[in-house]
Amino acid sequence: MYKSNTQAWKQIYAKEGLRGVFFGWTPTFVGYSLQGAGKYGFYETFKYLYGEKIAPGAPKQVVFLAASASAEFLADIALCPLEAIKVRMQTTIPPYAHTLREGWSKVIAEEGVAGLYKGLYPLWARQIPYTMVKFATFEETVSQIYKYLGKPKESYNGLQQTGVSFLGGYTAGVWCAIVSHPAGTSLFLLFRSQVANIT
Repeated sequence: MYKSNTQAWKQIYAKEGLRGVFFGWTPTFVGYSLQGAGKYGFYETFKYLYGEKIAPGAPKQVVFLAASASAEFLADIALCPLEAIKVRMQTTIPPYAHTLREGWSKVIAEEGVAGLYKGLYPLWARQIPYTMVKFATFEETVSQIYKYLGKPKESYNGLQQTGVSFLGGYTAGVWCAIVSHPAGTSLFLLFRSQVANIT
């Protein structure tokens, strides 16, 4: 086992070069691109649907929580197959697959399409609370900052508004890490045990 990230990167780089450090980047890139597009796109859609159409009198925090949970539920359906392949690629020696295409084909051949979604429930257990905390905390933090500053958002220039957004995002990120870590650990262990059963 490695004692730190730095030690791991140095040893992997020494043995495998830059390619080793970035091994598994394709399913990560594709998966999180799809998930991010779904998460943010669906969030705005559900926020409007719940807050304006279905329950216009509902408290904003309830709307933020419901919209973010709904958005993440759908976004993870796109992410899960790619996350499953990435974890299998990165946690086996020799690697389960060397490319996204090879990993996808192997999982389908050995387990069918269901094999790509074995980790969906643990993924939801990690990502839905994470996303609910992310959006609700961000929205509330930004609102509270402007309330504290005493002027409406529109009275600040673009750089100042960006600073408020960064602070809100940082605060949300801290809470997201606290909420999602236990489920993230169980997700990793699930995928690792599945790979061990296959190999």
